[in-house]
Amino acid sequence: MSTKYKATTPEQAYFITITTVGWVDVFTRLNQKYIIINALDYCCKSKGLEIYAYCLMPSHLHLMCKAANGFILPDVMRDFKKFTSKKIVDAVANEPESRREWLLPLFQKACEHLKRNQNFKVWQDGYHAEIVETNWFIKQKVNYIHNNPVADKIVAYPEDYYFSSARNYAGLDNELDVILLDLF
Repeated sequence: MSTKYKATTPEQAYFITITTVGWVDVFTRLNQKYIIINALDYCCKSKGLEIYAYCLMPSHLHLMCKAANGFILPDVMRDFKKFTSKKIVDAVANEPESRREWLLPLFQKACEHLKRNQNFKVWQDGYHAEIVETNWFIKQKVNYIHNNPVADKIVAYPEDYYFSSARNYAGLDNELDVILLDLF
C-alpha cells in the first residue's frame, strides 16, 4: 500500500483534506457542521489532536494538525471519520432534512464495493495528507485553508466564514479553539 499522501510520521504536523463520497455537499446544514466541530473539539481534548488551522467546506474538511501525547494521527482520523459518519447518517435520517431521499441512498451505494459489512459511507476512503516541513509550506497551506470559502464565493473575506480558523487568527468569535501559529 502506498504511503504517498498518508500521515506516517508520528508527532509530525500535516496538511490534511478529508472528502465526502462523491464530493457531495453534506455540510450545508448547521446541525451537520456542528457534528464536525464538536467531534474535532473532542479529538483535541481527548485524543491528542492539535489543530493549527481548519476550514469546513460543504464537501470536505481541511486541517493543519498533528497528534500529540502518544496518539497516532491515522488512528485519530479513522475514529473521527467513523464517529462523524454515524452521527451524520443519524442526523440525515432523523432530523429535518429535505435531501434525505437521495442522501441516504447515496451513502448506501458508496458501500457496494466494500468487502466489510457496512450500511452507509459518508467519507471517501483515507485522506490526503502532506507533511509540514517548512515555514513557506505552513504559510501557503494556512492561506489556502482560510481562502477556500473566498475562492468558492461563499464569503468575501476569510474571517467572515464561521467554520474556519481564519476567525481565530483574526481574533473573532469562533466555535473551535486552535493553536495559533506565528505566520510572520
